[in-house]
Amino acid sequence: MVVDFVERHPYWSIFLASLVVAGAVAVGFAVSKQRARERADQAQRDRLIAVTDAMSGPEFEQWFARILVASGFRQVKVCGGSGDRGADVMAVAPDGRRVVVQCKRQSISNRVGSAAIQRFAGTCRDIHGGEICMLVTNSFFTAGDGIQLARRLNITLVDRHALEMWVWTGKPTTGIVVG
Repeated sequence: MVVDFVERHPYWSIFLASLVVAGAVAVGFAVSKQRARERADQAQRDRLIAVTDAMSGPEFEQWFARILVASGFRQVKVCGGSGDRGADVMAVAPDGRRVVVQCKRQSISNRVGSAAIQRFAGTCRDIHGGEICMLVTNSFFTAGDGIQLARRLNITLVDRHALEMWVWTGKPTTGIVVG
């Protein structure tokens, strides 16, 4: 039936085929534009550090993974959950080094202490092969030996203020990652 129509009405066939192709292109363009708008909206929401306060731990890990991707990190993989051995996100830094991230989503009044830093120090390099070990929180770190220990063990601490600057500028704050 279609072949018969094409043979009898070649010009109409070309016209109808052109309409179908134009329609498909228009739909593809509209879908692409919608996806770009959704990505832009998500990026705008991601810039607001306060959104992390209502997130679950896994949502915070996904959020930070998007920040890494937006900052030029490659092969970003969220691997958090039970049995993650302290690695919530893994990536490759812009300079090619392997990055291992432990995410701590806390309330602002609940600070990350020395014990979390010590646990992460025990797995980042030896278990996960991290060249850059990063402990990230939407809160703050307790003052004292945890911060000093992190410096001695070359563990990068990213607190709420550093994280907020990172998401607004799209670049880790000075001293976080040399890239």
